[in-house]
Formats: sequence, C-alpha cells, structure tokens
Amino acid sequence: MGSQEVTDWQGKHVTVAGLGVSGIPAAKVLHGLGAVVTVVNDGDDERSRAQAAELEALGITVRLGDGATLPEGTELIVTAPGWKPDKPLFAAAAAADVPVWGDVELAWRLRGPDAAPWLAVTGTNGKTTTVQMLASILKAAGLRTAAVGNIGVSLLDAVLGEERYDVLAVELSSYQLHWAPSLRAHSGAVLNLAPDHLDWHGSMEAYAADKGRIYEGNRVACVYNLADKATEDLVREADVEEGCRAVGFTLGTPGPSQLGVVEGILVDRAFVENRQKNAQELAEVSDVKPPAPHNVANALAAAALARAFGVPAAAVRDGLRAFTPDAHRIAHVADVDGVAYVDDSKATNTHAAEASLAAYESIVWIAGGLAKGATFDELVAKSAKRLRGVVLIGADRALIREALVRHAPEVPVVDLDRTDTGAMLAAVREARGLARKGDTVLLAPACASMDMFANYNKRGDAFAEAVRELGASA
Repeated sequence: MGSQEVTDWQGKHVTVAGLGVSGIPAAKVLHGLGAVVTVVNDGDDERSRAQAAELEALGITVRLGDGATLPEGTELIVTAPGWKPDKPLFAAAAAADVPVWGDVELAWRLRGPDAAPWLAVTGTNGKTTTVQMLASILKAAGLRTAAVGNIGVSLLDAVLGEERYDVLAVELSSYQLHWAPSLRAHSGAVLNLAPDHLDWHGSMEAYAADKGRIYEGNRVACVYNLADKATEDLVREADVEEGCRAVGFTLGTPGPSQLGVVEGILVDRAFVENRQKNAQELAEVSDVKPPAPHNVANALAAAALARAFGVPAAAVRDGLRAFTPDAHRIAHVADVDGVAYVDDSKATNTHAAEASLAAYESIVWIAGGLAKGATFDELVAKSAKRLRGVVLIGADRALIREALVRHAPEVPVVDLDRTDTGAMLAAVREARGLARKGDTVLLAPACASMDMFANYNKRGDAFAEAVRELGASA
C-alpha cells in the first residue's frame, strides 16, 4: 500500500492517529469507504471522550489514552499532522513495514481522475495570506476555486465534496508536507524559511527538507523568494517534471523569469512572450492591502502561481483589490493622539515580527510570550534603529530584554511582570507613555500566546479592546 494507489478500501485495517480537525474527518471518510478504522489518541479528557462517542456511534473503534501502541492488523496509519515523527507509534509502524500518511496524503490519494490541480504554498510566514490572495485572483479570473488545506476548508472535504473545482489554492504546513510523500502540485511556492517548529522536525535541515517537498513533481513553476537563498536551494534540489521552470519573486526590479516591483507597479517577466525584453504590468503596490513590504512579497508569490496557471494580468489586479486580510495581521486598530496602533498578534515568531517591524519607521514595540526555543538577537539587532521604546509581556520576556540590552541599550524598556486579564491594557498604557506623534505602537510579539491567552486571536482582541479604552479616555 506504500506507493500503489488504493482503490478498494473494503476491510482495510487503518489506524487514525489523533482526534481533532484532521483526525475526525479522516476517520469518517475511511469508515465510509469500508475500511476497518481504529482511532488512537494520547489524551483522555472530556473533549476527547465526547469526540470518541460521536465516532463510536458510527461503528469506529476509539482508543483513548494510548497513542503509542500499534493496533493489531494495522495496514496503514493516517496521522494528524502535528504528531511528531519520533513518536513510538511510528517506530512500531516502521518495524512492521506499515506506511504512514497524513490527511493531505490521504486527500491526494482519494482525488478522482479529473480532479482539480493544486497550486500549493508553504513557508514559515505569510502562507495563509498568500493562499487567500491566490484564491481571490483565481476567482477574479472566473475560476471555481477555494482556499484549502491548513486554512479552513479541509482538503478531504474539497476533494470528496459535491462542489467541482477548476483549481485549488492549498496552504501546506511543514508537518503536512512531511506526511505527504506522493503529493505532486501543478506549481508550488516556498515563501521564506526561518527557524520554526525545530522541536518537531529535530533540525533546520529537516525542517527545510520538508518544506522543499512542495516542489516535488511540479509541472509548470517552482516559485521561490530571491531574498531568501534557502528557497532557491530547495528548487535546485527538487525533482520536477520536464519543462517546469524556477520563477523568482523580488521586491526589486525583476530579471527574466521573475516577478518584481518597478516604480510602484507589480511586474511579471516570467509568464510573457520574450521575457528577455518584455514585462507585463499586473497591479499597483497600492492594490495590495496592507502594502507592507512582506505583504507585497506575498502578493507577488500569489501572482506567480496564478500566472503559472494561465490567469490574465487583469485578474491579478482585480483579485488583489478584492482581497481583505484576516484579523490580527498588521491590522490598523485606531489612531489616538497622532499615534497609530497596529495589531499583528499573528507575528508569533521572530521572522514574522521582523517583517512587521520593517513596515514602520518609528515604533513602540509590544513583545513577548512563549519563545518556543527562539532567540532574539538577530531580530533586535535588525530592528533597533526603528525602536522608540519597548513594552515586554509574557513568560519569556527576559530573553527579549537581554537581547535589547545587547543590541539596543539606549531604547527605553518597560518590563511588565503580570499575566492577569488587565495586563494588555497596562501594556498599551505604558506604550502610549513612550510614543510620540507619528509613531506606531505595534503588537508584534515574536512569541506564541498560550502563556497568557487562549490563542493569538484572543491576544489581538485584548490589544484592540485596550486601544479602544485608551481612545475613549483620550
């Protein structure tokens, strides 16, 4: 069952690893196809028991509190993407020569013969925005599409549902790519590579290799970032279809086979006749919302994938104009006393925070949370000249404070040692005290939120609420 396509699932013994957003749909789909499904799950809490009861009512076996033992007779494991490769279940599977697929691999294998091609996007930061921009461009071209994968609509639903698509805009995480060995996208993009999830992958090399899987078997274009050499290296290492091209994107002037920016215009020199001499105008930088540098890069990557699929230039412009970014991604909350307050709670790692900080000239930075093993010296050194002041919150704020001492000793720092519900309001008030007219108070924590908040959305909401309170009292 490793490499052959499975057409007859009747009676196949499949173990699904993990309840949750991917495990439950996978278990239901496989059960519906006639497989004998057992779900194993490490946790045994109230939520897991409720989910298990729902599956057991369908006739699916669920084992809670034991995700380590390989159920007898297992012929295939379908795993939730977050399960680490070093888990005992996978060692047992390897010893028994049982293949392991992720939910993306399962969706890929279950596609029909006339299935919609996939335009796939990965990268440390910017994936969701780029995929949403791509879907907006494809829709503007009159194509039936959806933004799917690590982002909303599950790939299984997209592949097996009633809706017929012309093309899918697919967001893929490094976890999902790790467990998707036979995926072959029409065209793929790696937006950027920075240390993240290294506790899961084990090393930067393993993390990069998993990201690079998105290029395997690409037919038309492997899209890479000229500003990030590691992405180009991955294209070089990929085994692609004959005739597939490397297409770079840059915030500078593009060369042949590249997309870039010339005098405020997004320009294509890859998908045009005689690309040595010709260029096609696609859109204006002002059509990108917000037009921060890293977001313009996202738009160029989305445009490259859409153009690889044959989309006309006008649809790129119309799609970018129609696109509205999600909350908590460089969202302008309000201006109070001439100071802009911007919520980029989604900047949960140093790479995302660096992109956010690069978008403004004079910043009072609210940062901190769970570092997830990250270091902050490079981020602070690159951003020091932009910092008017810093307000630190969260469990690992000392790591950022130490980097500030080393690389920005003259920048005033307020260290907030509190985690109660009023902490964000206190942080915003301290930031207001440091800010001058024309400054930006920027929540770009460079850390995960779970030390103080349920998720980055709640952290961003708390910031916006605090800013509104500030405005009301201004």
